[in-house]
Amino acid sequence: MTATTSATPLNATRRFRVWRWLRAALVVVGVPLLVAVILDRLFPLHLPAPDTGSTVVLARDGTPLRAFADSDGVWRYPTTAKQVSPLYLKALLTYEDRWFYRHPGVNPYALLRGLAGGLRHGRIVSGGSTLTMQVARIIQPIPHSFRGKLVQIFRALQLEAHLSKAQILDLYLNHAPFGGPIEGVEAASWAYLGKPASRLSHAEAALLAVLPQSPSRLRPDRHPEAARAARDKVLKRMRDLGGWSAAEVRDAAIEPVVARSLRAPLSAALLAERLHRQQPQARRIASTIDANLQRAAEDRVSAYLSRLPAHTSAALLVVDNATLEARIYVGTSDFADLQRHGYIDMVNAPRSPGSTLKPFLYGLALDDGLIHSQSLLVDAPQDFGGYKPGNFDEAFSGPVSAAEALQRSLNVPAVDVLDRVGPNRFVARLANGGVDLGLPAGAQPNLSIILGGASTRLENLVGAYTAFANGGIAGTPRYTLEQPARPRRLLSPGAAWIIRDILASNPADVEGGPLAGAIDRHATVAWKTGTSYGYRDAWSIGVTDRWTVGVWIGRPDGTPSPGQYGAVTALPLLFQIVDMLPSRGGRARAQPASVKSVGICWPLGGAVAATDPALCRQHRSAWVLDDALPPTFAERDLGAWSSGLLTLRVNARGQRLSGACHASHERTIQLARWPALATPWLSADDRANSALPPLAPGCAADSLDRANPIRIAGLGNGVTLRRAPNSEQPLRVTLHALGTQTTVQWLLNGRLQGSSEADAAIAISLPRAGDYRITALARDGAFATLALRVVGPSS
Repeated sequence: MTATTSATPLNATRRFRVWRWLRAALVVVGVPLLVAVILDRLFPLHLPAPDTGSTVVLARDGTPLRAFADSDGVWRYPTTAKQVSPLYLKALLTYEDRWFYRHPGVNPYALLRGLAGGLRHGRIVSGGSTLTMQVARIIQPIPHSFRGKLVQIFRALQLEAHLSKAQILDLYLNHAPFGGPIEGVEAASWAYLGKPASRLSHAEAALLAVLPQSPSRLRPDRHPEAARAARDKVLKRMRDLGGWSAAEVRDAAIEPVVARSLRAPLSAALLAERLHRQQPQARRIASTIDANLQRAAEDRVSAYLSRLPAHTSAALLVVDNATLEARIYVGTSDFADLQRHGYIDMVNAPRSPGSTLKPFLYGLALDDGLIHSQSLLVDAPQDFGGYKPGNFDEAFSGPVSAAEALQRSLNVPAVDVLDRVGPNRFVARLANGGVDLGLPAGAQPNLSIILGGASTRLENLVGAYTAFANGGIAGTPRYTLEQPARPRRLLSPGAAWIIRDILASNPADVEGGPLAGAIDRHATVAWKTGTSYGYRDAWSIGVTDRWTVGVWIGRPDGTPSPGQYGAVTALPLLFQIVDMLPSRGGRARAQPASVKSVGICWPLGGAVAATDPALCRQHRSAWVLDDALPPTFAERDLGAWSSGLLTLRVNARGQRLSGACHASHERTIQLARWPALATPWLSADDRANSALPPLAPGCAADSLDRANPIRIAGLGNGVTLRRAPNSEQPLRVTLHALGTQTTVQWLLNGRLQGSSEADAAIAISLPRAGDYRITALARDGAFATLALRVVGPSS
């Protein structure tokens, strides 16, 4: 009873003491905690927004192509601790804050050490800052004073309360100052070292770890000796604390401090600008560009353009056929050159395509069954409803095959084919394949389109030309993996294969051709050139199994560049680029089952096996599509004179019988007629073989004599003319075409000199000594020629 009574006051005393201790603890802990919460509310942290920073456009391997500074002019490439080198993280944490993962934001020992040093020297000699405290100063300007130190401590505690250690470390990695406009270790690594922060050596990691301590004084591009001394201090600390071995530190100390001049990367500059405009909020934009190929191509283009006039620019686009991903994008020859209008992206600029559309026209004609590869076309002066196209060199070649017309980029045959395909249908087919042609306001598709009378972009042409490597399916070049390729059927597999074979067999680059030796023969290139009116645009497009390459050269302001055209200006650069590209890979072109090789006959165009040998003047081996063997085009408005198979009745003497005219021993013969406009270029034997037999006496005239013979008046055939002594002026001769009432085209050695009406006179210049052949070609196919010679005054 007594024991129980005495225990009660003791328990009460103990409870009172516990309560008093708890109350004191509550005051000691709770009041500061309450104050901290109030201060946190009154002075909240202002953290950088997650998406703040500059934008960087990356190559496919992560190499920065171009950096765009933020609104404050800062270059910052977002990164995380997982994306930087472990060597750098180890050097940073060992040198700056070994206890980062253990302290609550401040290190009391380091603070006391710094305070003692300050009292001893009267100034701060060792700040005792943790990495968290450094982040606090980075995100908010804080003065270097004792009061500022208290603010820094408070902000560090706030950071630790609101963020994880990983988040705090990432803030440092992205916002630490590294000199000039550079913030963050990733931007610093690229700016100074030209490499990502994930590939740092021991020496480089030590350098970047110490640089933020005094970024202006230690900038390696300006003060390499000071930077080296600071780096070596970090290396010594790493060795002394066992972070790195003595051998590693010894090797790292030998490495010199070599830094590039501080600059942001600037490769594929115009593509980067284009992608940045499309994704203005993105901070990292991954492109499909190959960084190494891009740099090599930019150097090639720059060196090549140095030989051309000062205002000339160039554009280059290289696409992987399998994926349609762009590997090289050069929008200008020099982004910083105002004289060359380097700020204009000529990959994406609308320009006249010249003759680069011709392969698609011939491919469409193949699909329509209008031609095969050796169809007989006529390269001669022609009038297409008032449109009279000429060739680039103003010369004509007479009868040519479709393949030859395409390889030599002859204009008249192409206009002839387009007239039969139809301009509206051709334009619609191109649009379906991704090539949208720009026409003047209110204009409708017309025959000039095939010679460059519209506009398109280099990227559209390159995308369309991939059809020759992808079985007739074109696509849109891709600059990011997210961008769709938009594959579209442009030609049948067979037509695409035939056209590519024609372009790859161009005799201009074989031995003895004008471009012989221009390309390493390890790659078979199907190529086409183009030149716009007035020498404003020079084009070349090439296709291999793996790549499609497009080149444009000209002046961005549209000023003519006389003497600069596709085959001379753009094609050599194309070959240089093809030679530097990896040749392996890609899909080898297999001949489609729809394509066959068939022997055909000129002038009719049918198969050799189905043609009377007497009617087969020339044998050709042609690629035919789907067994289609279309005959030679019928001529326009020439009636019975039209080319083709002509059946006649003749008498025993071989004279022609017309209408109701008969003979006792008449028989029927067949003639294989050549196109009338091709006649001046035929051999004498071919002309005689297809000539009409004379009309039998007493028979009425028929329509077969519609193209009456004409003759040239003014000079005799075979004459020799002598230049006057001391005269620098070319000889001029005045001629007339007699026997026709139609328009007459005059050619000098195959080159068009002008036209005359009926028997009107024309003056023709003979510029130098030599042999000349003058041809008068009437619209109905009648022609006359004369040969003459010009000699010097003393010959």
